[in-house]
Amino acid sequence: SRRTDVVGELRRQLMATEEEDSLSYPPLNVTTGNDVCILFYASNFSLKANSSVFIDLTNATFVTQNVDISSSECSDINTTLSLKYTKPVNGISSLEIRFLMTNTFYGGSARNWSTLDSVEIVQDGEKFAKFNVSVISAPAEYSFHCQLVGTSNLYPARLIPSNNEAKNWDVFISRLQIQGFNIENNQFSYASDCTGFFIPEIWMGLVTSILLLWILAYGIHMIMQLTTNSRFDDPKGPALSVPQTE
Repeated sequence: SRRTDVVGELRRQLMATEEEDSLSYPPLNVTTGNDVCILFYASNFSLKANSSVFIDLTNATFVTQNVDISSSECSDINTTLSLKYTKPVNGISSLEIRFLMTNTFYGGSARNWSTLDSVEIVQDGEKFAKFNVSVISAPAEYSFHCQLVGTSNLYPARLIPSNNEAKNWDVFISRLQIQGFNIENNQFSYASDCTGFFIPEIWMGLVTSILLLWILAYGIHMIMQLTTNSRFDDPKGPALSVPQTE
């Protein structure tokens, strides 16, 4: 379900996600008292360690909810979603994944924006991997949605390794939706999507159109520069002599 009572004028990356059939299971929620402070959903949430050990956390996170979220923290400025798993696969006794979000006021837009700053993975309490995050931000009263999020260069929202241990992990999250601030009625707000207005295909079309228009304008300019002779040769009279200076 989605909250549909938010009204605002946004000119940046807004997409309403109101499809009731889009959630096959409810999102994971973190509460403080009786209020939900974090909502998290993904249709596929999986990792790969050392390019060989595949870890699918989708079922444990959203269906059976066999995950410990007690270390999660909420405030008006900083929010941390902590997901702890016990023996997710053979060879890994514990795994913790943290999503660190901040709520910051920007004078240029005269509003607060929530940003997912980093993602951290802690294996067996000692191996620490940290990823910086690109383009995951939304107005503070909105949620964030992206079709593909992960470590691949092909994803619109990337997790960029910031230490050597992070290079041993591959992360894949499909249809991510997350909100860490200003949650009302325990439901996701409208979603700010990671896909901008100017996707690569649109840029290619614009560049091609500009190039063709430039060729057309140049051709018209050259045609307009053509001039006719001021004098013509008369076959019945003497030959027309044109001095070289003319």
